[in-house]
Amino acid sequence: MNVAAGQLGPIARNETRAHVVARLSALMRQARESGCDLIVYPELALTTFFPRWYIEDQAEIDRFFEREMPGPETRPLFDLAAELGIGFYLGYGELAIEEGAVHRYNASILVDKSGAIVTKYRKVHLPGHGEHEPWRKFQHLEKRYFEPGDRFGVVEAFGGVMGMAICNDRRWSETYRVMGLQGVEMVMIGYNTPVHNPPAPEHDDLSLFHNQLVMQAGAYQNGTFVVGVAKAGVEEGVDQIGGSCIIAPSGEVVASCTTKGDEIALARCDLDLCNSYKRTTFNFDVHRQPRAYRMIVERKGRNLMADGTAAGRDT
Repeated sequence: MNVAAGQLGPIARNETRAHVVARLSALMRQARESGCDLIVYPELALTTFFPRWYIEDQAEIDRFFEREMPGPETRPLFDLAAELGIGFYLGYGELAIEEGAVHRYNASILVDKSGAIVTKYRKVHLPGHGEHEPWRKFQHLEKRYFEPGDRFGVVEAFGGVMGMAICNDRRWSETYRVMGLQGVEMVMIGYNTPVHNPPAPEHDDLSLFHNQLVMQAGAYQNGTFVVGVAKAGVEEGVDQIGGSCIIAPSGEVVASCTTKGDEIALARCDLDLCNSYKRTTFNFDVHRQPRAYRMIVERKGRNLMADGTAAGRDT
């Protein structure tokens, strides 16, 4: 299959959905003209990255969320996908009413070539903080504005086994391994990542290196393609990394964007290449030793058990 990484440049806080959808549509047309079957867009691709602001008015916050997908403002993108015969991955803020309660998620969907939603994913690893921290140059309030998802699923689509993750998920080896255990052949990851890390500024010069490092490792160790796509550039005063790329199961980068603006990078991804790794070095059924990994699910970290209680020294 032919895949496009549909990178976006900055989205202003006052930019309308209609204007953003027009930008997404332009990238989709470019991708289809190049023969692509699928285009992958960034995390929260319809709006500016709003968790960088502390906002107390819930109605103002909810303006950044989608109550239905597709809705009136996003329907044109779905219609265009069906017209062109191309699928897409799209990250957005989801406001869902479930069992009478309101829930908000950092979500993504996979849409097929007919414009129909195949599956949805809700971000599991929410970074940042939950309360206002005035000392920061900008906030990172995902823990305040979103609830975490609870699973990494896969789906058969586009002739292969497809999985999704979002931004900070890419830094955690469990993300790829859980999908790898389900035979994933392509993991799509949208992200918004600032160059500056307020709690650890010594990491700033390593932002792009770390971004690529974790996705290459996840691809190789699970025998899967990884498509990582950024919203990049200086957005509302915050410099975001680019580095959108497509990575083969070998861990090699096979295509990448070179700017921090709206751009596509293209790659032909032969999903059968995954078998070269899944049936040899990373043949899980032959080589894994789950009995040695119990601590991964029993503990949250060094000090806490999975249920949040204190970890004893003998556990």
